[in-house]
Amino acid sequence: MLDVALTVARALERCDIGYFLGGSLASSYQGEPRATNDIDFVVALGESDAKRFADALGPEFDVDIQALQDAALQGRSWNVIHLPSVTKIDLIMRGREPFDESEFARRKPAEVRPGETLNMKTPEDTVLRKLLWYRATGEVSDRHWRDVVGVLRHSGDIIDADYLALWAATLDLEDWLEQVWRESRLP
Repeated sequence: MLDVALTVARALERCDIGYFLGGSLASSYQGEPRATNDIDFVVALGESDAKRFADALGPEFDVDIQALQDAALQGRSWNVIHLPSVTKIDLIMRGREPFDESEFARRKPAEVRPGETLNMKTPEDTVLRKLLWYRATGEVSDRHWRDVVGVLRHSGDIIDADYLALWAATLDLEDWLEQVWRESRLP
């Protein structure tokens, strides 16, 4: 799965399309590793970028260029498939809300193999986004909760607690953040 993520990242970079790795693959690097069914990239992909991006990916990827153009125009997600591995790559169009902007601006290169990097969201933004997904799924997604606990356990010493507190208050996530902090500190 990492090979596919790196291939997609290199194609995005060749096309000068801003991106970061998100979802469960990012939380696995920042916290507890776990299996995942897809790869999530948040992208600043415009309608005019779709064909160039598809060309940069090459023939090993199934890309519906028209659907990708429509998704970019409408600001919604779309996916491409890496055919040899049958891996789905979700392309999540960058949002325009203040938290979306902050999350995208804070992305950083992360070394995922010696000498190989890809842009990744910060651990703080992983925590906040996973808590938003937890709320959006009716507070029943145990996976998102476990991911947040894992990120805080493994990245807690480098977490910007002030940033987390500010956005937790803004996004109305304070109670969950307090609870997940407590849980992450349990032995």
